[in-house]
Formats: sequence, C-alpha cells, structure tokens
Amino acid sequence: MTARGIIVGDDGRQRCAWHGNLEDYRRYHDDEWGRPVTDDFRLFEKICLEGFQSGLSWLTILRKRENFRAAFAGFDYDRVAAFGDDDIARCLADPGIVRHRGKIVSTINNARRAQEMRAEFGSLARYFWSHEPPAGERPGVMDYETLMANPSTPASTRISKDLKKRGWTFVGPTTVYAFMQAMGLVNDHLEGCFCQPEVETMRRALDRRFTATAAS
Repeated sequence: MTARGIIVGDDGRQRCAWHGNLEDYRRYHDDEWGRPVTDDFRLFEKICLEGFQSGLSWLTILRKRENFRAAFAGFDYDRVAAFGDDDIARCLADPGIVRHRGKIVSTINNARRAQEMRAEFGSLARYFWSHEPPAGERPGVMDYETLMANPSTPASTRISKDLKKRGWTFVGPTTVYAFMQAMGLVNDHLEGCFCQPEVETMRRALDRRFTATAAS
C-alpha cells in the first residue's frame, strides 16, 4: 500500500486500498462504488443497508446483500411500506440478515417516507441528486488518511437533518455520506485508482436535468 492509500492488485491495476484485495469487496469497488445511481430502488436499498451497517463493517452487509434483498422484496419501497408485524417477525427470524428490530422497523418506516418523498419530488433520485454538493465543498480526490478521518461533510449533514425532519430514521451524517460516496454523488476514489477517472467521466456525463423538479 502506498502512502496515498493505493494498492496494486494481482491484475496490475492500482486501486483504493480499502477493499484489501478481497475478491467480492474488490468487485464492489471496481463495478459499483462511486458510479452514479439514479434508480429509486437502488437508492432506497443503499440508504437502508447503510443503516443496517451502523456498528458493523460494510463487508458484512455486502456479503448478506442478496439475503436482504429477498427479505425486503428487492427494496421495492411500495411493497416494504406494506409490511406488518408478521413481516417484522419473519425478518427477525431470518439468519441471513442482521436481525436488529430497530433497523428492520426503520426500513419499513423509511419505505413509507420514501413514498411521501416520491409524491413530493417525483422520485428519490430527484431529491437526492438535487442535494449533490457543489464542486469545491470537499475535493473528490484526497489521501487515504483524510478520507478515513472525515466520515461526514456539510452536505451529508444537511441531507441528514432534512431526512430526519421528514421522519426518516437511521440516517445520521456518517450514514448519509457513505450513501453519497457509494451512489456517486461524490467521487472519493483516490488519485491513482483506475476507477477515479472512469467515475468522473460518468459523473460529468450524467444528465442532471431530471433534478429540476426537486431543485425548483
């Protein structure tokens, strides 16, 4: 690992060090993390899974992700919003997920809040991407130590406060920032990582006109 938090894989490519060259974690880093997402179900899934991750490692959640998808109807928030006591009991009995009652109930609550958000803004994507931080609020390329020492930002704090006002739960500033990093609202791949320019190209190419409803 270099001083800037870059490691070289067995394929000779330079990457951010945090995946530790674990195959599934590296695949997530290469193919998903930081690449812009505008699909509502994926956005909802990620913010819920970040809530489940609180106090645990993301790798733990990643390796259970398919089980979470099965338990929570593919994170179709219309279906999750209809969950009742029987579904809570079913999830609590499911060894394939994190069996935390508060986080399970939070996911159901947040599905209902997601429906309200869609009614107000048209989609979750419009809401979240309208809160994309302005260029320069925090550099997207930094050293590893700075990245790890700053788990939240002014933008994630603003979004967290607004989500809490809207009744969302398990959406603290650190959780929201991890969501922003993963969904491409910022590009925190380190300089030297082969994904950094790829993600930046994708972010620049993203047509953000769909955010107009939320921003107006």
